[in-house]
Amino acid sequence: MGTFAPTLKVDFPNDPEATGRMVAAIPFPNLSPEIFSIALFGMEFALRWYALAYIVGILIGWRIALSVIARPALWPAHTPPMSKPQVEDLLTWVILGVILGGRLGYVLFYQPGYYLHNPAEILLLWQGGMSFHGGLLGVVIAAWIWTARQGAPKLSTADMMALATPPGLLLGRLANFINAELWGRPTDAPWGVIFPGARAQDCGQAVSDLCARHPSQLYEATLEGLVLGLILLVLVRRGALQHPGRIAGTFIAGYGTARFIVEFFRQPDAQFVTEGNPLGLALHLGGYGLTQGQLLSLPMILIGLILIARSRR
Repeated sequence: MGTFAPTLKVDFPNDPEATGRMVAAIPFPNLSPEIFSIALFGMEFALRWYALAYIVGILIGWRIALSVIARPALWPAHTPPMSKPQVEDLLTWVILGVILGGRLGYVLFYQPGYYLHNPAEILLLWQGGMSFHGGLLGVVIAAWIWTARQGAPKLSTADMMALATPPGLLLGRLANFINAELWGRPTDAPWGVIFPGARAQDCGQAVSDLCARHPSQLYEATLEGLVLGLILLVLVRRGALQHPGRIAGTFIAGYGTARFIVEFFRQPDAQFVTEGNPLGLALHLGGYGLTQGQLLSLPMILIGLILIARSRR
């Protein structure tokens, strides 16, 4: 492992065979995906960190939207794109767009063959499987319909929504880390994390060795949530909301760029990995290639740049 990584004795509650081994990497913290669970009427109900991340992220985004709406001087002609009651109405549409778009995006972009043969499982949201790109598309469609019905300016509405999104991305990626899912490719970097589970430990190494992986969830939390959120706040302070589309364009291009970069460290979905394609590339171009996440991010970068250029006119 990495030269500067500490040598640790690692215990895995869910992997007894790995317990007690000496490894030079960071052990996965003893975190449970569930905050608490209760049994009612013979059934068990649990509050998971991932669900809480969605809830808190939406609430923070809602408060950010109300805050900028309450400051008319930020907007063109000192006129916010909507009223506070309209923000709450739009929130309902956004939630539906996130859930429906995120699920259908995952089905269509990542596992169409599986769900074609198992259509009933499309509705089993609690089993996991959401796509950010699909969720974004669902939100765009929902917001487009809502603004058309309300007569609200589309680009300024998009700016408000983009400004409110990074906190949810930050919390969602942290929840991915707690769930020990969407981990990265194998690494010998000193910050490599030993994620529990047979799939995370399957690096093609000897059975007696442990596998450290990039904590790509934390990379995404930093770039998509923290860094991108701070950039948008700085732009707002410099009057970017006066130019409809600039904040939305920066967010879309910024997320696409961050995701494109992180894909170099993120483990691709299992259905793309084969013996002849260990990197899980969805597109091969003369010895090089792109993952599915990178393919979906390229249009985002282009659309974002177009919006930014349009806002300068």
